[in-house]
Amino acid sequence: MKVYIQHNGVTMVGKAWQIKYMLKQYMKQHSTVKEWITSSPGHKR
Repeated sequence: MKVYIQHNGVTMVGKAWQIKYMLKQYMKQHSTVKEWITSSPGHKR
C-alpha cells in the first residue's frame, strides 16, 4: 500500500481493505484532510 501526500490532496494506492484500514487509523490522528496534509513532514508552509 502506498500513500502519496501532496499539497492539494492525498492519493492512496492499494486494496480496498487496506485503504479502509489506513483511513480509520488516520482518522484517529487528524480530524480533517487539510490538517493531515499540513502535519505531514514534507509539507512546505
